[in-house]
Amino acid sequence: MKFNYSKENLKPKEAKLQRFLEIVPGLSSWGTLLGLVFLSIFFPFTAAILIVAFYLSWIMRVLYSTIFLVLSYFHLNIEKNTDWVKRIRGIDHLDQYFKDMSSKKFGRHWRQFISHQKHLEQLRQLKESTHLPPNSKDIYHLVIFPVIKEGRDILEPAIEAINRQSFPLKQIMVVIALEERAQASVQGDVRELEKKYKDTFLDFIVVVHPAVVPGEARVKGANVTCAARAAAQFFENNRIPFENIIISCFDADTVVSHQYFSCLSYHFMVSPDRLRASFQPIPMYHNNIWQVPGFARVVEMGSSFYQLIEATNPEKLVTFSSHSMSFKALVDVDYWPVDMISDDSAIFWKAYIHYDGKYKVIPMYVTVSMDVAASDNWFTTAQSVYKQKQRWAWGVENFPIVMRAFLKAKKIPIYERLRHGFKLFEGHLSWATSGFILSLIGWLPVFFARREFASSVVYYNVPEIANTIFTLGFFAICVTIMLSMFMLPKTRIRHRWLIKIAHAFEWLMVPAILVLFSALPALHAQTRLMFGKYLEFWVTDKKRV
Repeated sequence: MKFNYSKENLKPKEAKLQRFLEIVPGLSSWGTLLGLVFLSIFFPFTAAILIVAFYLSWIMRVLYSTIFLVLSYFHLNIEKNTDWVKRIRGIDHLDQYFKDMSSKKFGRHWRQFISHQKHLEQLRQLKESTHLPPNSKDIYHLVIFPVIKEGRDILEPAIEAINRQSFPLKQIMVVIALEERAQASVQGDVRELEKKYKDTFLDFIVVVHPAVVPGEARVKGANVTCAARAAAQFFENNRIPFENIIISCFDADTVVSHQYFSCLSYHFMVSPDRLRASFQPIPMYHNNIWQVPGFARVVEMGSSFYQLIEATNPEKLVTFSSHSMSFKALVDVDYWPVDMISDDSAIFWKAYIHYDGKYKVIPMYVTVSMDVAASDNWFTTAQSVYKQKQRWAWGVENFPIVMRAFLKAKKIPIYERLRHGFKLFEGHLSWATSGFILSLIGWLPVFFARREFASSVVYYNVPEIANTIFTLGFFAICVTIMLSMFMLPKTRIRHRWLIKIAHAFEWLMVPAILVLFSALPALHAQTRLMFGKYLEFWVTDKKRV
């Protein structure tokens, strides 16, 4: 389906629809919050019933999410020692490899057994399909790092991580998407890295994105699109088919594990619909996690846990932050939007609409490590974290565009349009309201209770119900704390076991974090969109000691 994935250059009728849909999320969130406050004051009985229903729904979701968080963690743990290189070399000789794998036994090694069974099923599906992959020697990786203010201390560890890959380096091309308006020191750092790594990979080039381009906003999508177009010319000149190329768009601080591109190649090869798919790793904010205030650690661990949970439901998974996709698909959809901030999720929706719903995200149980937003002191770090979460919440800008597309996309089954549309709407509504209801509004009916309500059964049972729910919630938090302790990187700080115990107590800040660094920035973003005060792209502050 041909669709202009933008809010710009619309016909008058479409522009009115776009503006109406921009108002819907913010109006719904404010309506929910103010409506509950109004009911709590004037109709506390009704408010209490609604809030108890919300509590029940919330705790069921928390328990459900906790179960899948644990399962996803085990899946990540199971695959961490997988020999991805051996697997992709095996797929090059699929028939014989499938026979060998079918007869292989693992005895008591239950982790390897589970991984092997999943691998065997994927091979079986690949054999039964008519879309066999190219030979692993013919697969190329394009890696783009957008840069505007990241110096060598941030960028070089990311490039060095690619230099340590188990996948052949001469099949990897690195492109630095450098903004023309970057400071001279940043440009100098980039040029030094270009000289150092020029002969290490298939190629290492720097593409300078002009400061002013008609029709473009100052967003990352415009920068990486410029870089991807330059890379496309390189591949055309070298007669490398786009169908054999996987593009990874990484933030400048993204440090990949040494098996990342082997794991990515495997998932690309084993997926019959590889040309209509994105590949999503698990983001971990570990690069500087021991150098930031405790609240920032909890916020980013929560972000990683959310992505672990999302990975268990591929049918609803949307690309987030650093991810990879077929270069052929990227070219087909005409690259990233050049006038949107939320390019990482927008590229999924753009591809999903372009291919009439025949596009998906494939989760990969391999991690990429990035920086926690950090600044010079506690207060400015809090500001940086808040702005980063507001930028993430600005993904709500996709809602009106996707809804406009769904109204026209007759080839996408109506059930799929309703399912995705509801998840998109409900996700942003819950993001902006849940923290306020749980931490503040939920107690208002008791506070404003009238005499007739105070003598009712509901009045006496609400605290008991709330205590039961929060007891179950505390259990979920305990599980989360244990997993965070397992997943935190090692530190060279003395008495690190004391540091980890202190981290466990940092999770007591969750109620405040839910309001200040989740609900509030989300509501702020939706309110700006509602009033047409569009957000400008803000580059996250990154600081390492």
